[in-house]
Amino acid sequence: MEERTDGVNREETARMLHEVAERSSRILKEFGQKNLEQSIASVVKDELGIAKAYMDLYSRVLMDPSAFAAASVNYWLDSMRLWQSAWMKMVGQDHAPVAEPAKGDSRFKDDDWSGNFVFDYIKQSYLIASRHIQHAVAGVEGLPEDSQKKIAFFTRQYVDALAPSNFAATNPQVLRETMASGGHNLIKGLNNLLADIEKGEGQLRISMTDEAAFQLGRNVATTPGKVVFQNALLQLIQYQPSTSQVFRRPLLIIPPWINKYYILDLRERNSFIKWAVDQGHTVFVVSWVNPDRELAEKGFDDYLTEGALAAMAAVQKATGEEQLNVIGYCLGGTLLGAALAWLAAKGDARVGCATFFVALLDFSQPGELGVFIDEEQVKNLERRMNERGYLEGSEMASTFNMLRANDLVWSFVINNYLMGKDPFPFDLLYWNSDSTRMPARMHSFYLRNMYLKNQLGVPGGIELAGVPMDLSQVKVPAYFISTAEDHIAPWKTTYKGAKYLGGPVRFVLGGSGHIAGIVNPPVAKKYQYWANDAFPPTSDEWLKTATQQPGSWWEDWQRWMEQQNGGDKVPARIPSRAIEDAPGSYVMQRVNVKPRG
Repeated sequence: MEERTDGVNREETARMLHEVAERSSRILKEFGQKNLEQSIASVVKDELGIAKAYMDLYSRVLMDPSAFAAASVNYWLDSMRLWQSAWMKMVGQDHAPVAEPAKGDSRFKDDDWSGNFVFDYIKQSYLIASRHIQHAVAGVEGLPEDSQKKIAFFTRQYVDALAPSNFAATNPQVLRETMASGGHNLIKGLNNLLADIEKGEGQLRISMTDEAAFQLGRNVATTPGKVVFQNALLQLIQYQPSTSQVFRRPLLIIPPWINKYYILDLRERNSFIKWAVDQGHTVFVVSWVNPDRELAEKGFDDYLTEGALAAMAAVQKATGEEQLNVIGYCLGGTLLGAALAWLAAKGDARVGCATFFVALLDFSQPGELGVFIDEEQVKNLERRMNERGYLEGSEMASTFNMLRANDLVWSFVINNYLMGKDPFPFDLLYWNSDSTRMPARMHSFYLRNMYLKNQLGVPGGIELAGVPMDLSQVKVPAYFISTAEDHIAPWKTTYKGAKYLGGPVRFVLGGSGHIAGIVNPPVAKKYQYWANDAFPPTSDEWLKTATQQPGSWWEDWQRWMEQQNGGDKVPARIPSRAIEDAPGSYVMQRVNVKPRG
């Protein structure tokens, strides 16, 4: 019989410790010196401008010490209130909490955070400190705007990292698991941590889902179709119809090349592509290439001509129709806006109507992404991109994850490394982990001309493929769907961008964020949306007169599309001249993938 202590197999524990020792030794040998040098260089150069921002903060605090003193007194008063509340609770008297987690904060959902005196006190102490730290830095006056934004963002990262839920000794759930397993969870968690560092070739690449549980074309991206066109930048997929009659105008979807298209085709039950096919649309989607060094010189104008315009021409050829409808998602929507301006300048009326999914045409207030985009940071990014010829997908993914660190970083630190569990299979997180690269020339142009200079909305501010852009000349009907909690394309900024267009616009505001608010099928009955038949000058005016509607905005969009298409229908179109079956080969190109274990 195998010897066990506290329910744990000693041989199994010894085996895991040996594996951890060997793996850590190998990682230090392969990646340690190189990544240490890179980390030191990054800190010394202060590539994110964090040190400068906090030096600005310290200088302002020294000029007005009374504000810091007042913040300290307020913190002390709340701490005294917590002491009083804790003593009353300890002697059995009910007392209202001094601090409670925000709605939707899942870090403290375990019952012991409220039911256990010690953990309740730890939780409230942290929440009080977190609140006062963030209020204190937010209340400092006279800071440059860039420094103010960085301080607010990175202070939040700091207090999120110090949450008691992130440490084994102060997380009741982790403590229970450690006692029950005799520490087996911590050994397994360390092995998971080392595996993720190994997978990231020396950089921590947190596993968010069981990537082996998914296979493109088998249980994600399964809507049947054919690749009917391809060039160096894209494959064009046409989907099999599911209705006998379809709208005359085909529908082209241009997703962002910063992610892969199948966010719109995860599973049958939440696939926008499948749903649109079922509504009678002949659906085409662009599947962008995952570029390498050979495509380093591809620019934004190439993505216009060889991307959007080439895809439109291929749809026209495949269907024989002169006009089509187009959807642009996120960065794909920015490209769509540019394509519409280019076509308007040429007098080309091939687009019947346009839809923008959480897409920026104005970049004056880009939300928290702006923290990572200033002249100095763009220069540093350009230097790294030019060395490789592209922006590595994992770098952009890490930035996006930081925008929602508690959900996309720390929850997995707890599950994978403290609890010692494998991540749960989740289609959306599988897609989120399937990162893409971006050509150096294109991304540099995009950051400088859109984010830094905000020139897309300025008539003639940007020239693409020999044509000055003027969004005011775009007269096609447009539908804008934005989401209330979007950290990447804030809805008030997308509203401002929609005002640049010269045609009729319907603006709709969905619930949730950049992904969940868009991937919101009617059958889920999950989020509401706000709609308004008017399109007043400002977003605040729009919201005052908007009405909340139950269900999914998909159905509102479909009603709008029916109005644009009219009753003109044709027999269903079957894809012809197929190159290969959907989802095609371009989407299969993965980067930074090494198996765990």
